[in-house]
Amino acid sequence: MQTSLLSWILVSLSLSNLAQCSGPRFYPNDAIQRFVRAASAVVLEVSQVAAPVLTVSSKGGLEVTDGSSNASAVIVPSEQPVCQDILVRHDFIASYGQPYVGPYTPPSCSFNRVTWNLTVTSRGRQYDRLGTVSFGDIELFRTSTAEPTRNGIEWTYLKDMTNFLSLFTKSQTVIFDLGNLVTDVLDGTFNVTLTAAYFTADSVVQPADLIIPVSKRQGSQGQPSLFSVPSDIASNVLTLPRNIQKAVFTISSTGQADEEFWWSNVPQSRVNTYESTVGTLFGYSPFREVQLFIDGTLVGVAWPFPIIFTGGIVPSLWRPIVGIDTFDLKEDEIDITPWLPILCDGRSHNFTIGVSGLNDDGTGNAALSGRVGSTWLVTGKIFVWLDKAGHVTSGSAPLQLAPQPSFHVSSSISQTSAGVNDTLLYTVTAERTLSFTSTLLLSTGPRLASWNQRLAYLNKGNVTNQASLQTNDQQTTGQDLSSNGYARKFSYPLYVESSQIGNPDGFTLAADIRRSKSIDSLGRLVFPTGQETFSSDMAKSALSFDGTSAQTTQNGTAYYAANNTAGTGFSFGTTTQSFSLDGLHIAAGSLLKTTFPSITGSDELFSRNVKAVNGTIVADQETLLGKQFSTPVLPGIAEVNNDVHDFVLSGVPGRGKLVHHVQL
Repeated sequence: MQTSLLSWILVSLSLSNLAQCSGPRFYPNDAIQRFVRAASAVVLEVSQVAAPVLTVSSKGGLEVTDGSSNASAVIVPSEQPVCQDILVRHDFIASYGQPYVGPYTPPSCSFNRVTWNLTVTSRGRQYDRLGTVSFGDIELFRTSTAEPTRNGIEWTYLKDMTNFLSLFTKSQTVIFDLGNLVTDVLDGTFNVTLTAAYFTADSVVQPADLIIPVSKRQGSQGQPSLFSVPSDIASNVLTLPRNIQKAVFTISSTGQADEEFWWSNVPQSRVNTYESTVGTLFGYSPFREVQLFIDGTLVGVAWPFPIIFTGGIVPSLWRPIVGIDTFDLKEDEIDITPWLPILCDGRSHNFTIGVSGLNDDGTGNAALSGRVGSTWLVTGKIFVWLDKAGHVTSGSAPLQLAPQPSFHVSSSISQTSAGVNDTLLYTVTAERTLSFTSTLLLSTGPRLASWNQRLAYLNKGNVTNQASLQTNDQQTTGQDLSSNGYARKFSYPLYVESSQIGNPDGFTLAADIRRSKSIDSLGRLVFPTGQETFSSDMAKSALSFDGTSAQTTQNGTAYYAANNTAGTGFSFGTTTQSFSLDGLHIAAGSLLKTTFPSITGSDELFSRNVKAVNGTIVADQETLLGKQFSTPVLPGIAEVNNDVHDFVLSGVPGRGKLVHHVQL
């Protein structure tokens, strides 16, 4: 973040005041301070509402913040050396196939925590773009961009990277890929600075000893290593160390092009519903399953969270608040520890990532299609925790309880009085359970290893008026349980009502969106759950939490009207988002059960409620460690935007090629 864009309002709190705060207990620390930053009007600050992280402040202490200039922060002095390095400073102009490539050298200070700061500025007109950061063949971070304005935008996103600690201790090659295209019309470039902060703080996390990529392995050529499914077979053959005590496979997967709005696709039996008028619709149903196979055997799945990029549906929905996870596309985790008796046999094994939709016969029956449209970008990693040197892990082969998943697709078509297909209604349901259990023989003795998944899915779709109106009401729920002291329960509800109405002079777009992401996490496999941020000296009680609950809800309405003949248009949009992060408590020993444990109590760590109207933040309230803030917002009236040349539509749900990459 450019410090010239920040004005600081310091709020000092005495220890007596801290002791009176609601929520977690605070232990004496003679220099804890809270700040509220006031935003600047120089450029538009765009942000993703997310949990704060622990990082190094500009004054060398430790700071709990989300990095945006209109959010609060907590400063905690560090008793250990800290250091910061700029990893990437680069302008992405005409950068398709030309990523930034540079060296990484470990820092001089000692550290057990790493936080990245990604700050981007842009001005002009440009599509949203997908970006990845890798060390060689290993993808570390997947992000996407906001769409710029003529006056310019800026955003900062902070990410806890401590789970990759073993990589940061060695020299690496940094590959930052952000494919951008500049033309006379699309003139926006992305000016990127990626900074790493290294420091030491209390931690109950033991990062992996080894991280092995499952990727296209193009790092030596200075290129990103993403598989493009279905054109690529996303597979690597690997020989793993023989002394592994824990292994977790993570998958990064993103639908693009025909699959960007996969959740709005129609049943495969109905893709030709409007063939005579608007062409073929995108198919394989709105259900997607990302799969992991070891030597051809399914060992785990992920049912993805629906990402909506900033150029999607109606672009004015996502300015200045972007969609959930837009700046940080999360990975899914699958515990493969039960398979170690096989994987540690000294032989090579095939790891394959698949993405599947559904094929249906039009009468209700459906099965996994084994393929999807173009394109899903996927990579994987194996996080490995080693046993003692010289030990060979053995044990029983996994007991597999993997019944066939249940799928059902129903649909109907109604016609106009002229006999033309008008309305398509469909319902898609899915259920799956997986369970794998084995006994490991480790250097410390035998240990039970298990991985269990239970998932459910429902999508009700309504496409009408020659596919110009569409509604999708989707719910994805599930739970993951691991014998490695981990349980996760999630819910991804999504409701989207969208329309595109053409006329002789132009067209209009409208949308109503309601969506949430709810995750309760107990313990941890690989990635941070939010609890780590609060495990420093400022809140020792955070170390006693059994897990966290992260809940976010985003609601928005937007409208856009374009007159192509006159070259004019206008738009408006309102988006609200609430976010909360709570520390969770469970009954002793309940994490060892085969169902998600009952929550016995919770303490709020962070919350934020923000509202944007027509590109302006009009309300922003936070609670951070028990203290409430009403963040200053810029003066002015959120007016209807009549200068819509900044907006670039990357696509709309379910329309096939009717509207695709339209320049507004």
